[in-house]
Amino acid sequence: MDTTLVNQIFEKFSEMRAIVIGDAMVDTYLWGKVERLSPEAPVPIVAVTKRENRLGGAANVSRNLQALGAVPVLFSVIGDDEKGKDFMELLELREIRNDGIYVDSARSTTVKNRIISNGKHVARVDEESTEYISEEIEKWLVDAIIKEINTNPVDVIIFVDYDKGVVTPTLFNAINKIAIEKGILTAVDPKRRNFNNYRDVSLFKPNFKEFVEGTGLSIAKDDLEAIKKAADEFKVKQNLKLIFVTLSELGVFISNGVKEQYYPVVIRYIADVSGAGDTVISVASLAMAAGLPPKIMALMSNLAGGLVCEKLGVVPIDKKQLRKEMKSQKI
Repeated sequence: MDTTLVNQIFEKFSEMRAIVIGDAMVDTYLWGKVERLSPEAPVPIVAVTKRENRLGGAANVSRNLQALGAVPVLFSVIGDDEKGKDFMELLELREIRNDGIYVDSARSTTVKNRIISNGKHVARVDEESTEYISEEIEKWLVDAIIKEINTNPVDVIIFVDYDKGVVTPTLFNAINKIAIEKGILTAVDPKRRNFNNYRDVSLFKPNFKEFVEGTGLSIAKDDLEAIKKAADEFKVKQNLKLIFVTLSELGVFISNGVKEQYYPVVIRYIADVSGAGDTVISVASLAMAAGLPPKIMALMSNLAGGLVCEKLGVVPIDKKQLRKEMKSQKI
């Protein structure tokens, strides 16, 4: 890509503000070594050498937006527990606003505990609440988000749905209605429970598993014609401007209803796929808000998702690395 164009894209990103709404979490890592099996059961004993907390879910989307130069404004719900305190400390450390975070004593903070030995995942232990947030919290969030929309400029609103209960149908419908009225672009990273509730959005980005589960269709991941047909039908049914299906090792598919494009993945070393979806929705949302054509949006998102997969654990995109990769691409 032309160097000037790439520089202009990142300059545009640095002028943007994005509201992020959804399931935020703490990704905890236990790093250690396996040297023997347990005498109590046929499982490895991991001698932990390091513990680390990172921002995950909607908070990781916020980190990616920040890494790309944009200003994220996060709205989510955490528990009144130790991991909730860790979460707030991480936000402060990363200089992300925390006034959109509701602390609910009736819920637990979502935590993904990953045990890693010799560079590989040994196990994952999750702690979470998955029921929808209460009507009281829902109202607090809606009012707070509307206040932010009316107070500060907003280029895009991103709904990050990990199926933990923050993005309720009522909350989505209320905020999406305001976004439509004000001409603010919206993007959704969905899960199965709310999949068919997302209508009238600018960008809809499921991964392949979410797409087939949400539509109830039986499609092979490499059957691009079937994916195209199903995506176009779903796009019309839900009134989506862009539908963007990530196909993991096979690349990405994007359609605006007029033209469909498929981009194979750039071959690279894969260390860990966790967090890649957060990076893709972040890049795609900013690219859409910047007015980039679907072709560049898909290419850029594809590259970014691949780059974070080279690193172990959930990490935000490295802007310098992405910029370098984009300049080396032919379009």
